[in-house]
Amino acid sequence: MMGNFQVELKRVVDDSYEIEIGFGLVDKLIADLQSGLVKVNKFAVVTDSTVEGLYAVPIAEKLLAAGFRADVFAFPAGEKSKTRATKEWVEDAMLEKGYRRDCCIIAVGGGVVTDLAGFVAGTFGRGVPFINYATTLLAAADASVGGKTAVDTPLATNLIGLFNQPKKVYIDVAAWKTLPARQVSSGLAETIKHACLASRELFDYLDAHMDGLMKLEKDACEYIAHENCRIKYEVVMQDERESGLREVLNLGHTVGRAVETVSDYRLLHGEALAIGLAAEVKLAGKMGYMTEEEQQAVIGLLKRADLPVTIPAYIDREAVVKKLYTDKKVKNGRLRFVVQNGIGSIVEFSEGVFAAPIEEEVIRDIIMKL
Repeated sequence: MMGNFQVELKRVVDDSYEIEIGFGLVDKLIADLQSGLVKVNKFAVVTDSTVEGLYAVPIAEKLLAAGFRADVFAFPAGEKSKTRATKEWVEDAMLEKGYRRDCCIIAVGGGVVTDLAGFVAGTFGRGVPFINYATTLLAAADASVGGKTAVDTPLATNLIGLFNQPKKVYIDVAAWKTLPARQVSSGLAETIKHACLASRELFDYLDAHMDGLMKLEKDACEYIAHENCRIKYEVVMQDERESGLREVLNLGHTVGRAVETVSDYRLLHGEALAIGLAAEVKLAGKMGYMTEEEQQAVIGLLKRADLPVTIPAYIDREAVVKKLYTDKKVKNGRLRFVVQNGIGSIVEFSEGVFAAPIEEEVIRDIIMKL
């Protein structure tokens, strides 16, 4: 006898977690683990070659001193390491050291580390818990909230991955002091993006405090860390799986990601994003959503953060136009853009639709003149 069998698998999941913002949070991390933040005692500390000596090794040493088992797994720093090959290397190295399902991954570093380690955690042993210890301004602004984890491939950025929420996020503002000036600027690009899409108040704050932020003044840094988390949280909470509203967080990223990839990662993510934001405000101006004055205010703020607003001469602009088609917002082969409405909000083209199809000629013209 033939028949159908219905498998009922409805589930309600509570993926809530805490973000702790502070200065020098290593001891707090250890104390939380001793208090049972996760129910395991084996920790794979995943990091990159830059952060390894600064934070990952000290964290591992404190874990060992507290009676836990810990190993550091470090891969070469930089966006070029955010690949399936690196993920495979981390997994194999963990297996070789005897890690199985009874472990937790602690991602220590910037966005590349948290993206990759979160993806490893989602698939290792079919899923193990992970914690983010964010050491860069960029990770604080972008990678620490939202649970998007992924790797890049030669054909597309961030398209191979999964949604995976951490058990807790630590944003160690003291770690920003170890960043080169260029990395500080890169992180500020995501902060400026958040202001452009959701908060005129934050934009004005950045305008008034940019010099202090560039010098990493404590109060200003704490303020933007909080604001970045708040803005991203308010969007992600309403659309965790990026079915509509969450696309607004891609403001500036369509051109930005294309420029970043075509530069062969000579440009940092935030530098490429700044160029993408400069292109996007010009598009918003063309569409009648931004005044010339508002466009100049955004471009001026990016410049004050020591960010580029034009495409470097070594980048092939036609290659950038071609690369736009690998953006994850592309639907039915058509380019789609998130567009800001003045400063501090986003155009909602129809109910729940925050990205509009734009003809290639329109965006090519902007890219050629940028």
